[in-house]
Amino acid sequence: MGARFEELAWRETPIGEISLRRRRDPSLDVDVYEVKLDDEFLMSSLFPVAEIELARLGLATLEGDALDVVVGGLGLGYTARTALEDPRVRSLVVVEAIEDVIDWHRRDLLPFTAGLATDPRTRFVRADFFAAVADGAGFDPDAPGRRFHAVLLDVDHSPRQVLHPSHADFYTVAGLRRLADLLHRDGVFALWSNDPPDPAFQRVLTEVFPTSVAHVVRFPNPLQGRESANTVYVARH
Repeated sequence: MGARFEELAWRETPIGEISLRRRRDPSLDVDVYEVKLDDEFLMSSLFPVAEIELARLGLATLEGDALDVVVGGLGLGYTARTALEDPRVRSLVVVEAIEDVIDWHRRDLLPFTAGLATDPRTRFVRADFFAAVADGAGFDPDAPGRRFHAVLLDVDHSPRQVLHPSHADFYTVAGLRRLADLLHRDGVFALWSNDPPDPAFQRVLTEVFPTSVAHVVRFPNPLQGRESANTVYVARH
């Protein structure tokens, strides 16, 4: 066991001060890794269930043995690490706007995602996910417009609570149609949300994708002594 609290990394970014810290929780007897944006907590290793389910649910309906997958937003790496556990995944492009977040994983600062950066299927792309969709260039700098079998997105708190105003257009019919153009036929778009299922956003999804489901993912919250829940939307092209 190391120090009770340690700030592992910190950087000023266009959307605020982002930091990675580790603290020892004496009541649970575990090291907790947390990401903060300014004074707001973005994610915690205490609650990885929905991030893991984002990959599992997103890939579950796909067929084939050579899947090309995009993860939008690297964070603590649970979604990307879980995607690589699926033996059908041939390639994984991780799109992350902040170089320091990529560096956390290259330096193996997070023990539960060790090996993510060195897996030969993984490619980190430092880019704005939302700008890549908006301009149609897509997620592979070497192959503009390249199509993928799945896009798994975990950046904003929810379609209504975005981290930056420039993200909002993505969650419209026009924005999601641009995303759909980057998917293969029968490809999947999956989205993590901190909010309960949003009927208005579900209607937007149905205008773009033939099928979509909002999965409520429940998990124990040891800090609050109760159950919490996130939403994972899964839409098929």
